[in-house]
Amino acid sequence: CAGAGAGAGAGPALRSFPHSAVLDGAGAYLLRWGRRGSALALRLEVRTRGYVGFGLSASGGMASADIVVGGVERGQPYLQDYFTDENRVLKKDPQQDYHLEYAMENSTHTILAFSRELHTCDTNDKSITESTVRVIWAYHHKDMGEAGQNYHGSNRGTKSLRLLNPEREEVLSASLPYFDLTNKDVPVPDKDTTYWCQMFKIPVQHEKHHVTKVEPLIQKGHENLVHHILLYQCSSNLNDSVLDYGHECYHPNMPDAFLTCETVIFAWAIGGEGFTYPPHVGLSIGTAADPVFVLMEVHYDNPSYTEGLIDNSGLRLIYTPVLRKYDAGVIEAGLWVSLFHNIPPGMPEFVSEGHCTLECLEEALGAERPAGIQVFAVLLHAHLAGRAIRMRHFHNGKEQKLLAYDDEFDFNFQEFQYLKEERTILPGDNLITECHYSTMDRIRMTWGGLSTRNEMCLSYLLYYPRINLTRCASIPDIMEQLQFIGVKEIYRPVRTWPFIIKSPKQYKNLSFMDAMNKFKWSRSEGLSYNQLVLKLPVNVRCSKTDNAEWSIQGMTALPPEIERPYKTEPVICSSSSCLSCSLFLTLLFVVHITANTIGNTEPFV
Repeated sequence: CAGAGAGAGAGPALRSFPHSAVLDGAGAYLLRWGRRGSALALRLEVRTRGYVGFGLSASGGMASADIVVGGVERGQPYLQDYFTDENRVLKKDPQQDYHLEYAMENSTHTILAFSRELHTCDTNDKSITESTVRVIWAYHHKDMGEAGQNYHGSNRGTKSLRLLNPEREEVLSASLPYFDLTNKDVPVPDKDTTYWCQMFKIPVQHEKHHVTKVEPLIQKGHENLVHHILLYQCSSNLNDSVLDYGHECYHPNMPDAFLTCETVIFAWAIGGEGFTYPPHVGLSIGTAADPVFVLMEVHYDNPSYTEGLIDNSGLRLIYTPVLRKYDAGVIEAGLWVSLFHNIPPGMPEFVSEGHCTLECLEEALGAERPAGIQVFAVLLHAHLAGRAIRMRHFHNGKEQKLLAYDDEFDFNFQEFQYLKEERTILPGDNLITECHYSTMDRIRMTWGGLSTRNEMCLSYLLYYPRINLTRCASIPDIMEQLQFIGVKEIYRPVRTWPFIIKSPKQYKNLSFMDAMNKFKWSRSEGLSYNQLVLKLPVNVRCSKTDNAEWSIQGMTALPPEIERPYKTEPVICSSSSCLSCSLFLTLLFVVHITANTIGNTEPFV
């Protein structure tokens, strides 16, 4: 065994890297990581004896990426900080911000451990925040020095992660009971978007229990087909006859029983892992106030119109008889999904806002929980045009720290974000879900709707203790939107949907959707329209369970006067030179282990 540095050994303990993810389908590339003050510590375990590449990319591709390449060549470690330009040309970064702490190579694997400040002051580096990070990876069977920049071929890929806010791992007893809610041989139609609904009966009904974890059960090979799953609580007055069959959701022939299912109790979206409730909170089942019948809504995304797909995906709910202190609830906040939410084509950025209004929270919290509720996790949800989402929180008109945000939103990676500190929502507060979109690749209007080619702007808030508030949302006024494009009159009474325009002549007998598409949108017109929409009065949606409503439902409210755009907190970055001073004190372990000593190394996962 050949070594250099202060000694030989296993390097930084694995507890320094509490989070892990396999980045490739074959299990050849394992990433471990953990936060270390203002820095991030990373460990790569890769099945190769050549170079290993790792990077951060805004797009998930090689262009304009922040990259580090390392390995062990003839017993000597190397690690270089690189970046790529917009043409994907790899260049050595003059400011070296990745710092090697440990390197090892055995007969099959290379292990590298290194660290980097979250914010480096280097324009060639990507800041690491609580937003989604698109990690790129690559490896080669040869080292960098053997033949220059060897092309990695197919040994490359990308994966979206939250490096600073990952899924929390909680060790649950293997003996805890669970039940599965899964579709049974659902024939997925050969069309772009399908919402499939299936009713289930919760098997635990006679005594209170708490669900402590929910896991997705996605059929193998259908990871890109199943876009999201929502679980709704239904009326307790139903009977077992509703369990007989599933049906397409939002369809004219959908069973009436499905219409009683309005209260979201859990949400999962593509790319997300299982969700573990905090130790003091659980999803209550088994009492009169808890769900007996639930509706599982599965969104199938089939843009290639593939025929003959049969799906059996669903959810697994793990529960315990050992009760926790609080019952969890879910509030859906943001923009009510409707055609009144629309985005012009060709816009590099367009901002939509959904309001959980002061009036709704004042009434619901004032009646149910004057001391407020505690939010502990948030899922931010949009579709393909989404680029960034923020959940803004105001108390008595004064803006608080963002409740949740994702400035690098990835449609294919949506999961609950745990809050670092639980946030109290009080009567007198209001919340704004702020969604940023890009429609540069579109020539027609984008409409609020169910398809992934339509848009949404929603936040799902997990909180405790549970109160009777399930939806706190808004709809912008449509008539003032139409006045922007010159509409003067519509046919009344409204007998068709979308409704029909009467005047002026250029829009006569067109639906409002057709009129909006006919309008010649320019970027300047789109910007003016955006400024108008953000100031329009909104219709308040404020819902209870069992299709009931708070009295404020349907009323018109003015959006609050707020600062736009949101001012992000200033980033405090650390210069490479100062970082290097402290890191010179770090011991660098380098071990070159041959096949004869592989049994002495740590196991690879």
